[in-house]
Amino acid sequence: MGRIRHKRTHHARRDVSRAARTRARKLDQDQVHSNLSDPTKRSALENPQDLDMEVAGLGAYYCIPCDRHFPSDEAREVHRRSKLHKRVEKKVKEEEPYTGAEAYRAAGIGIDNRQRTAKN
Repeated sequence: MGRIRHKRTHHARRDVSRAARTRARKLDQDQVHSNLSDPTKRSALENPQDLDMEVAGLGAYYCIPCDRHFPSDEAREVHRRSKLHKRVEKKVKEEEPYTGAEAYRAAGIGIDNRQRTAKN
């Protein structure tokens, strides 16, 4: 008997399980927008009072629009000059986040347009 032929199709199981993980989850757009618009939250994130041992740079160097911590101030400045940061910052500043009412309207929940047909 000869060798057994292996399947030649790729099932991409690795990518599905990788997408399901939430360990590197970023903040949603409405959370980032509230962090940028509220001066108390913004100052607390830019100048933390206590250091966090779990994040890079002890939590002292943080980019609010991108929701990323950096090991040094130089690394954060290089990031701020990058195209990725500029795109994210532009998106956060230009687009207003959706509200709960807008989400319900988009789903058609709670809206009565009185467009009914008469029953005979």
